[in-house]
Amino acid sequence: MKKTTILGTGSYLPSRILTNQDLSKTLDTNDEWIVARTGIRERRIVAEGQTCSDLAYQASLKALDDAALTPNDLDMIIVATLTPEKRLPSTACLLQDKLQGSATQAKKAAVYDIGVACSGFVYGMSIADQYIKTGAMDRILVVGTEVMSKVLNWKDRSTCILFGDGAGAAVFGPAERDEKIILSTHLFSDGSLHSLLGIPDQWVEMDGKQVFRQAIESMAQASKLALEKAHKTIDDIDLFIPHQANSRIIEAIAKRLKCPEEKIFTNVDKYGNTSGASIPIALDEAVKQGRLQKGDLLLIATFGAGFAWGSALIQW
Repeated sequence: MKKTTILGTGSYLPSRILTNQDLSKTLDTNDEWIVARTGIRERRIVAEGQTCSDLAYQASLKALDDAALTPNDLDMIIVATLTPEKRLPSTACLLQDKLQGSATQAKKAAVYDIGVACSGFVYGMSIADQYIKTGAMDRILVVGTEVMSKVLNWKDRSTCILFGDGAGAAVFGPAERDEKIILSTHLFSDGSLHSLLGIPDQWVEMDGKQVFRQAIESMAQASKLALEKAHKTIDDIDLFIPHQANSRIIEAIAKRLKCPEEKIFTNVDKYGNTSGASIPIALDEAVKQGRLQKGDLLLIATFGAGFAWGSALIQW
């Protein structure tokens, strides 16, 4: 059976920055209150007319360039999003159309969206891993892209301070060398908790305390399982990338895993929770910042509405 490798990564953040000070002009809040509870200082918001597939397109071009591939090399495009710009067709179709405007087209790629909220990218990575391991496909683009600003009630202090817009992408393929190898992915869900976080009408609504507790327990459990299955401990991990939802959640997970702060990658202070884009943006930034070196062991953990959560181990 083949092994799956990460061929390239890319990310894109809108240029508009919305700070806590900006929010304090329209909400009963301030920078100190938000930072103390979430660790978030600012987030990115799309420009007028900028869409979910626009963000995905920019991140995808960077990932393809990093992988030294063209859109025509792709066998499949998987888009993870909870903020599609249309109910029909899929955002993956719209992304494919945009990629056809490149020097080479992406017409041979099968395309579809997956809806697992914040866990979408890890689910997509796991799907890509199965196709590549079996030899069914060779080059798969997985994108997490969100325009969370379109599904927020900007008068609700409990939710609108948490989220931001952005996209991240990665290209996966069969490994020629033992580098950047997906060792394992582990996926979980519990639909009985669906009412705690969702968009029942127009805006994101959640039971903050319950989501906070479930996120910590679920990501810690998934991380421990990934380590146990690989016969590893947290001491073997060189970098831990958790879902960037809230700094207090990240700190609590690290405490349960006994993971040193210096091994944890965070950017939630700059971007807030970008949902399905959270993990691929963080992964791309970690790569670009030199936080991952050949041979490093990377642990990823994610959690989102559903509830759906998961983990992954990658040997860099």
